[in-house]
Amino acid sequence: MENRTARLTILIDPQKKKIFEEICAAKDLTSSQVVRRLVRQYIIDNAGNRELPEWLKPQGRGDD
Repeated sequence: MENRTARLTILIDPQKKKIFEEICAAKDLTSSQVVRRLVRQYIIDNAGNRELPEWLKPQGRGDD
C-alpha cells in the first residue's frame, strides 16, 4: 500500500468546486477521498502494458 503522500494542486471553476464538495459531503466523503479514487481508477483504466503494484491492481476495494 502507499506509504507516502504527495500534494496535487488543481485549479477548478469555483462553481464546480462548490457542487463537487456538496456532493462529497452528501455521501460522507472528503473531496480528497473522491479524487484519490478517481486517480486510482484512471491509472487502472489507462495503464496499458505497464505493470502495476499489487496494491494498485483492481480488487473491488472500497477503501482509500
